[in-house]
Amino acid sequence: MATDIKPEREKITTLEAERRTGLSRNYFALLLRQGKLEGERPARDWFIYVDSLEKFLATYRKPGPKGPRSKPKDKASQNGQS
Repeated sequence: MATDIKPEREKITTLEAERRTGLSRNYFALLLRQGKLEGERPARDWFIYVDSLEKFLATYRKPGPKGPRSKPKDKASQNGQS
């Protein structure tokens, strides 16, 4: 998300965002790296802009993990052999 970064924007740590939302800190870090959330990383930990988090939470997200991947079938099982 490309937006003007303003120093007066309220920000919270990923730990506080986890407590508020129930989503994991690792997930927030991923969203921040992908640009789906706005924040800053002055050192090791991320800070999330509260307005960006609220906007993200207001959007529809598909719940749950993606389903299992199907394993490729080998030729022996396709021919009915064991």
